Amino acid sequence: MASLAQIMEDLVQTSSQPLYQLLQRALREAINLHVFGPDEALPAERMLAADLGISRITVRKAIDGLVEEGMLVRRPGSGNFINTRIEKNFAKLTSFSEDMRSRGRTPRSVWLKKSEGTVTPEEALRLRLSPGAPVYRYHRIRFADEMPMCVEYATIVADALPSLESVDVSMYEALEAAGQRPVRALQRLSALLLTGEQAKLLQAKEGDAGLAVERLGFVRDGRAVEFCRSIFRGDMYDFVAELSTP
Repeated sequence: MASLAQIMEDLVQTSSQPLYQLLQRALREAINLHVFGPDEALPAERMLAADLGISRITVRKAIDGLVEEGMLVRRPGSGNFINTRIEKNFAKLTSFSEDMRSRGRTPRSVWLKKSEGTVTPEEALRLRLSPGAPVYRYHRIRFADEMPMCVEYATIVADALPSLESVDVSMYEALEAAGQRPVRALQRLSALLLTGEQAKLLQAKEGDAGLAVERLGFVRDGRAVEFCRSIFRGDMYDFVAELSTP
């Protein structure tokens, strides 16, 4: 397994980016390769500077950026740690895969169900479709690296995708390729206790805290194309939103 110093050396030889940005890339790759384990403290900033032959100011700037991204967390008196919790900005319409990749995590899915069908009365109401309208349903467990983060139950209007099998890793990438990616959404967040089935899928315990997120996604012309309900582990996910006065 490559060390942080080796990763950094390779980047320095192949990129002209500023050193602090190269160190950020090297740290992301090292975390993704599990050079540092979950909740493990990084070496002290002075040690990183000495080992990599760069200034402490550069190290601090790189780490500051990763703290702002949420990849690292500062614990006063203890050091800088890999953040195993995920922060999701509720004000940005991004996919699970995009969120994980931006944090140096590898997204993947375990499919529970892919099926074609017609809308239920609730789906028809939410998606503003006529009874009997065709839809695709995608049920899956979403992982960040090897950690299950949520169970996702998505219903997509059938004419928004070329086929049922067009969704692979990212549903939003498939919708974007079809010119049907949502540009705005209504989201509802509520607390719940995981059922036995949900806990089993998420490798948690029955009765653990969870978060239910419902999202209704609209394309540019105002049509609703996506209705999704996701159950998140409450111990792994934080939802944040920036608020301002009118």
